[in-house]
Amino acid sequence: MKSRWMKAISGAMVSALILASASVAVFAEEANTESTTEAVTEATSEAGMETESESEETCIGEHATVEVNGVSLYYEVAGEGKPVVLVHGNGGNHKVFHTEIQQLVDAGYQVYALDSRGQGENAPLDEYHYDDMAEDVYQFINKLELDKPAYYGWSDGGIIGLTLEIAHPDTLSVMAISGTNLNPEGADPDVIASIKEANDENPDPLNTLMLTEPNIDPEDLKNITIPVLVTAGSNDVILKEHTELIADSLPNSELKIVDGEDHGSYIQDSDIMGKLLIDFLQEHDY
Repeated sequence: MKSRWMKAISGAMVSALILASASVAVFAEEANTESTTEAVTEATSEAGMETESESEETCIGEHATVEVNGVSLYYEVAGEGKPVVLVHGNGGNHKVFHTEIQQLVDAGYQVYALDSRGQGENAPLDEYHYDDMAEDVYQFINKLELDKPAYYGWSDGGIIGLTLEIAHPDTLSVMAISGTNLNPEGADPDVIASIKEANDENPDPLNTLMLTEPNIDPEDLKNITIPVLVTAGSNDVILKEHTELIADSLPNSELKIVDGEDHGSYIQDSDIMGKLLIDFLQEHDY
């Protein structure tokens, strides 16, 4: 399932990414009109974004739901070992990580891959906020009694991870984020303009979320002391200088710009991000 950022870039508009989440923040449902699709496609092309492929892979673990923060969250759990929580981008679902899930399981980790509130197998909502999504994940971790898990978030998932660790410091042991922005101005302005045009014609609460949030102060990132891997593609919908700002603002970060890749091409149906993530976890003895 594509994230909304990705669908904005590829020309199929949704309600969810990174982006998703360009996954890009990147996205899930198809646009309702041909004109909307054409407008988004043009902006995506100009932004140098590539289209995500729809994965036909099935997940390898067990599925369950859990009630947290007033909503039901659908998730997959697979493998044995230290826990790693995965969160997708806007309008996507946990299946986007089928390659990473297999890589992490093979490396000896237990993976918890969530569908964010109102997305994937969860019932859609009329309104979305990143603070709520971060609280969902925090309560998910506590309810399943995961002891300081590792976390990987793509696009919206990265925003959720940062927001979680700001609100609840040291909930996580280590974190990796990809194609993440602190505010809407951190994304390519042409893509944002096309999403706005599409949303004006056919309002979608997940698109509204991307247009109005997040609003993270870079100063707040200084309070995140755990190791954080910050990644983006060299052709990402998230501006390179914005990704660099995030890495520079985190006191214990490592920055990796993946050459020749876009918002999601090194994540979905690719083994690149999984290798980077596993290397980072092992580097920090996790």
